[in-house]
Amino acid sequence: MIEERLHRGADTLSRTGRTVSRYGLVVVLAWIGMGKFVKMESRVLIQHSPLMSWLYDFLSFDALAAALGTTEIVAAILLALHPLRPRLSALGSMLAIVLFLGTTSFLFTTPGVVAMFADGVPVLSAQPGQFLLKDLVLLGVSFATLGESLKAQPRHDHQLPRANDSV
Repeated sequence: MIEERLHRGADTLSRTGRTVSRYGLVVVLAWIGMGKFVKMESRVLIQHSPLMSWLYDFLSFDALAAALGTTEIVAAILLALHPLRPRLSALGSMLAIVLFLGTTSFLFTTPGVVAMFADGVPVLSAQPGQFLLKDLVLLGVSFATLGESLKAQPRHDHQLPRANDSV
């Protein structure tokens, strides 16, 4: 009896955690995306990134900010559609993964991420180090939402019926 209650409680906590993770990701992506239309806080990060700095060869700072902001908002909307359209939500998760892989790379390319070393351990600066560190968790949540959305896809078994299966 106690084990059954613990199991049900654990299931409820897991469902709650998945829901909070998904819609927390939606809020973060939408909010950051909207912020790109107000200010371009990632300019310095992108300028130092070997993966992304080339984008400024083709786009102005404002155009790149708008493109990134729009992508983040679209990813948020698609992620939020999970209960209705898991396939579209999977696309939103993939966009989020690409976005967070890019921002996580800034941890390694942006000057000033490490403020100092204490006994050989790097201490992250508040800006940009600690600011960027959250993206590791958001990247993990994006992978989890992708898996959840892919599992929610209807299964189409393309196997031929066996002789004893009723048709």
